Amino acid sequence: MQIFIDTANLEHIKKAAETGLVDGVTTNPTLIAKEGKDFEEVINEIIKIVPGPVSAEVISLNAEGMIKEAEELSKIAPNVVIKIPMTMEGMRAVKHLSKKGIKTNVTLVFSENQALLAAKAGATYISVFMGRLDDRGGASEKVISNIRNILDTYNFSSKIIAASIRHPRHVFEAAIAGAHVATIPYGVFTNLFDHPLTSEGIDKFLKDWEGFQKKLK
Repeated sequence: MQIFIDTANLEHIKKAAETGLVDGVTTNPTLIAKEGKDFEEVINEIIKIVPGPVSAEVISLNAEGMIKEAEELSKIAPNVVIKIPMTMEGMRAVKHLSKKGIKTNVTLVFSENQALLAAKAGATYISVFMGRLDDRGGASEKVISNIRNILDTYNFSSKIIAASIRHPRHVFEAAIAGAHVATIPYGVFTNLFDHPLTSEGIDKFLKDWEGFQKKLK
């Protein structure tokens, strides 16, 4: 499973990318607004750090506006992926953009039916929001598993992005369910490395080593 970082914070993206484990980045207007910088400036900086897919979201709500924004954003770099909302207008835009070879990430997907429509429209990625689904009592892991079965059964090329990741367990659940990608906030990404037993093991090793060095003296 690929790992994307879900942020527009350049420092966090740099630190995550230095591990060699990050395959891409997802952003949205809210994340970019938090940085207080120009939209295109942020995207241009991100693509210098991460060579993989970088998702940038359109603002328009009608297909024509989405297409116009998408065509401009796609000129920034070949690895820019256009985030389009799961609406009827959005799917009109995705269908048009997919024919032109512009990569898309259909966002705010919560059901198997929505994912099916996105795949038929030609979406490159389909973002399923785990945290928000679970907040409403939905079984996000099962939804992702069902969507993966649909994609495989009908040989769709779309890939599932597990989004709205709230904690490390969501990452595990996404992997088990068959998500192709998990897009993870920086804080959750750093938590993936931690486990109490790992910390205990390191502490014990250091104490044993210190004891050994004292004996040598």
